[in-house]
Amino acid sequence: MSMQSLRLLMGSAHACGYLPERHACSAFVDPAFPLEPALYGALLDQGFRRSGDYAYRPMCLNCRACQSARIVADEFVPDRAQRRCARRNLDLNLTISTRLTDEHYALYRRYLASRHRNGGMDPDDAEAFREFLACGWGATEFWEFRLGPDADSPLMAVSVVDRIPRGLSAVYTFFEPQAPERGLGTYAILAQVERAKAEGLPHVYLGYWVPGSAKMDYKKRFHPLEVLRNTGWQRLPDD
Repeated sequence: MSMQSLRLLMGSAHACGYLPERHACSAFVDPAFPLEPALYGALLDQGFRRSGDYAYRPMCLNCRACQSARIVADEFVPDRAQRRCARRNLDLNLTISTRLTDEHYALYRRYLASRHRNGGMDPDDAEAFREFLACGWGATEFWEFRLGPDADSPLMAVSVVDRIPRGLSAVYTFFEPQAPERGLGTYAILAQVERAKAEGLPHVYLGYWVPGSAKMDYKKRFHPLEVLRNTGWQRLPDD
């Protein structure tokens, strides 16, 4: 089935998660449309994102602040702070799983309770956790960063990563809230960029960058960063 037969459904308006004084609305790909990784990659290049099995893009009436962002993997060079972050986490071991586990959920609960209290996400809703991060049609991986080489070593972070033919898409990362000095969110992105480089994948997709949203500013630190605008993908100038 081609992109030409794609049907979009409009969602209802809700409070914007990036700019609190505004309202947001999203267009969703019809759930009956058969998605798969290659087609999803094409959708990512047109500003879509996924939440669970649903692919969506912002479609707000009077706002176009959300801009899809991606790192150009083979040109990325970490800055001084990112190099320090990588050194702080040299003791972590990466393993990749293809399913969510109770251990992942326990870490997610601690993360939300500490980092996103009253943020609209319920840490005690296990079904919502799986609906948010798992995907029935995608090539989704769960990257486990452990403090040791064994499967029972302490779990410090989990990154949910979608594979597409021309890159990796960073869906979500949650991590141990009692180790803020490690910069685990930054380290997870560095690991994805290094994996993309090693596999010859051009991009790591970071979701949306929103000018004026403090929670999105960290994405500007990964150079070169491209954002999707009306005329196509454009590089942000390095600060």
